[in-house]
Amino acid sequence: MIEDYQSILRKYWGYDDFRGIQREIIESIGSGHDTLGLMPTGGGKSITFQVPALSKEGTCVVITPLIALMKDQVENLRRRGIPAAAIYSGLTREEIIITLENCIFGAVKILYVSPERLSSDLFQAKLRHMNVSFITVDEAHCISQWGYDFRPSYLEIAKIRKLIPNAPILALTATATPQVVADICDRLSRNVECGMWNENSHISQNFNVFRMSFERKNLAYVVRHAADKRDQLIHILKNVKGSAIVYTRSRRRTKEFAELLNEAGISATFYHAGLDTVTKDERQLAWQNDKTRVMVATNAFGMGIDKPDVRVVIHIDCPDSVEAYFQEAGRAGRDGLKAYAVLLYNDADHRKLEKRIADTFPEKDFIREVYEHLAFFYQIGVGSGYNHTFEFNIDKFCHAFHHFPIQVDSALKILNRAGYIEYTEEQDNQARVMFTVSRNELYRLENNTDNEERVITALLRNYGGLFTDYNYIDESFIAQQCGLQAQQVYMILKSLSQRHILHFIPQKKTPYIRYTQRREDKEHVQLMPVIYEERKTQYADRIHAMIGYATNDNVCRSRQLLRYFGEENDHDCRQCDVCLSHRPGGMVSEPRFNAAMEKILALLDDGKPHPITDLRDIQLPSDELNAALDYLFQEEYLRQSDGQISKF
Repeated sequence: MIEDYQSILRKYWGYDDFRGIQREIIESIGSGHDTLGLMPTGGGKSITFQVPALSKEGTCVVITPLIALMKDQVENLRRRGIPAAAIYSGLTREEIIITLENCIFGAVKILYVSPERLSSDLFQAKLRHMNVSFITVDEAHCISQWGYDFRPSYLEIAKIRKLIPNAPILALTATATPQVVADICDRLSRNVECGMWNENSHISQNFNVFRMSFERKNLAYVVRHAADKRDQLIHILKNVKGSAIVYTRSRRRTKEFAELLNEAGISATFYHAGLDTVTKDERQLAWQNDKTRVMVATNAFGMGIDKPDVRVVIHIDCPDSVEAYFQEAGRAGRDGLKAYAVLLYNDADHRKLEKRIADTFPEKDFIREVYEHLAFFYQIGVGSGYNHTFEFNIDKFCHAFHHFPIQVDSALKILNRAGYIEYTEEQDNQARVMFTVSRNELYRLENNTDNEERVITALLRNYGGLFTDYNYIDESFIAQQCGLQAQQVYMILKSLSQRHILHFIPQKKTPYIRYTQRREDKEHVQLMPVIYEERKTQYADRIHAMIGYATNDNVCRSRQLLRYFGEENDHDCRQCDVCLSHRPGGMVSEPRFNAAMEKILALLDDGKPHPITDLRDIQLPSDELNAALDYLFQEEYLRQSDGQISKF
């Protein structure tokens, strides 16, 4: 069977063989076993489900939270001649039905869906009639409540398994501690408790678990204790050439630091979730094509971005988990060449990280107070409100009751987990349009401007059914089609709506709150330990692990990261800031260190012993000479006897 997999790999991707643990994962899922693959960023996860999907009858359903990744992978697969499709927000009901029916008829080999789509009645009804070869769960750590990025929508996956019980499951993740691994297995299992696993693989009665080493030998991890992060950032980017990503935690700071870098003569742009789709795509493309050197971004950027030649990833702000840091840092050096992951850290970061614990888990009395104020806000009496849904303006709410948004947001998330409400953050309701005149009347209109005609034509060309029902549209896409700015399209649609040619409902990003049970008195709101205390402890542990990594200047950075993920390493990386600072000779830069070693070894290439005094002829600075000699003796490249040195 492996020959079949290799021929598929060669035919569609042009590779002669698999790498790492790809082969083991493919053989396991191909044989119908539930499988978990732990592969670091850049490990080639997509191959592990795309190849077996082509070898098996039916459709492989891929569950991923990343819409950008869905679109990119579908486009790449279609270019290779592989029938693939995706279902995501923004598609019309008709488009979704056509896609699902194509799967039922066997016209789609790989179907990408978001986890939120799984609970749809339409999706579940069509899924029952599909021949599903297997289910792939990307970013599988999102199903674990002990992980750093838990998403409640992932819990729907277990329900889907009951609809198609014969379809095995392949779970993939780049970041998971041993506890999270066990939780993933348990939550995705066919009602069989997940066993334990060892460093290489564990075949349990439930899951085959395969782990690729998380060690990145070409990636140097560096923590810079920087009082002035701005100067450090510019200094690093001027000394490390090539493409770069700079991560910060706030949208505002992405713009600030991009402007700072441009003023310093370093080409940069910024990216965050609040930008419109066309702007995101344009900036991402410019960066990927090296027209822009540096992308300054929040963590909204990077997932599924396949740019192998990123030379440095810099964190201006400290992430609140080692998992998040490891995943983001891992986007550097995916081509296997030397790259750097730099964390800029100071005492203020320590205080900010500690404060995040209190902000993320406010006091229980405060959470109950927010619950009560929410009822006042919507005028909901005790015993009522069940299944009622409301738009939620957090700024207005906080102004009315004198709260801070960060703590309110956290309180609502905890109430969500406790089952009192369903809190949907910034649900992106796309703009909608329906023509209010008939097609014939539309064609007879004579007073439209050229820009209005272009917008109307683009609407008719790209969206169907506009004369009978509302249709979701992408204003940025229409603008791109018409050669206009998105704001111009918005104003044109408003004007056409005022003239009763069409009805335009603008896009808005609005959080929603739905009462999932009748309103209680706040004294009766129960916040169980599994909802509050246990999760707070887990979160605090992750924060403190991150602080520990940033402040531990005695243990190799790579070993610290590997140990966190349950992987013990018996050697130092010899390239992180800790290893370099502990090496005799101090912080000699790597190029100078390597050049010194080459000169010493070249002197001894004749295989004869040389007096130590011959080293003077190399004319190296003493710190470089001593650092290189200490390393060569320690690693037993050289030996010394009676005042002479030679190669082993």
